[in-house]
Amino acid sequence: MTEGVSDSALRAAREVQVVVSRLRRRLKEVAGKHEMTPSQVSVVTRLDRGGPASASDLAAAERVRPQSMATVLAGLDEQGWIERRPDPADGRKQLVSLSRSGQRWMTENRSLRDEFLGHALQDHFSEKERQTILQACALLDRLTTL
Repeated sequence: MTEGVSDSALRAAREVQVVVSRLRRRLKEVAGKHEMTPSQVSVVTRLDRGGPASASDLAAAERVRPQSMATVLAGLDEQGWIERRPDPADGRKQLVSLSRSGQRWMTENRSLRDEFLGHALQDHFSEKERQTILQACALLDRLTTL
């Protein structure tokens, strides 16, 4: 046992990792037309939800080094999924945003994943179980902010 961590906390930690990994792989099967790294998917999702951002802001939000973010952005740029333009507030910086291709990918990918998950949750889970899943998701989301 890890010092100072309860058995239930360690068990929950392991289960969360396993389930998230399995779900990620399953969703990739459902909607995986394009090969993207988890980091690229995270950045594209962040840009889709939050709009344009500087590379340094993306690095901070993703909790990675600026050099790592530069690599992620280079891969997305190579695939044509992002655009860069000067920051109107600071001409020395560039703002990164989704290109039309990136937006189209997000829309198609989200639709495929939503359809799969929506049908699976409707067909195989009760309303009470779906409410439990929603509560668990809220708790898991807290982990992302620690």
